[in-house]
Amino acid sequence: MSGENQIRQDHKHKHKETRAVLNRLSKIEGHVRSIKTMVEQERPCSDVLMQISAVRAAIDKVGKIVLEDHLESCLIKTGDHPDENEVWAGVKEALDIYF
Repeated sequence: MSGENQIRQDHKHKHKETRAVLNRLSKIEGHVRSIKTMVEQERPCSDVLMQISAVRAAIDKVGKIVLEDHLESCLIKTGDHPDENEVWAGVKEALDIYF
């Protein structure tokens, strides 16, 4: 593992939306379990696909919340006068990871 990745993994701070993200992930987890049950019960494929689509949308929403939190708390608040190139590199990296 490179030193840069190690620094990134060791970087810890209080996320503004932690509780909201955890709540949403718990709901998603339950939803995925219900999809598994639907498959076990041999429910119609269209019903299963609709539920999978709902889970994908919910995960995308969680990703958006985490990305916004990252932009706000990790990049924008890096200091009084952050290096603009460093901030933009962080934004690009976050977008590359998410998309």
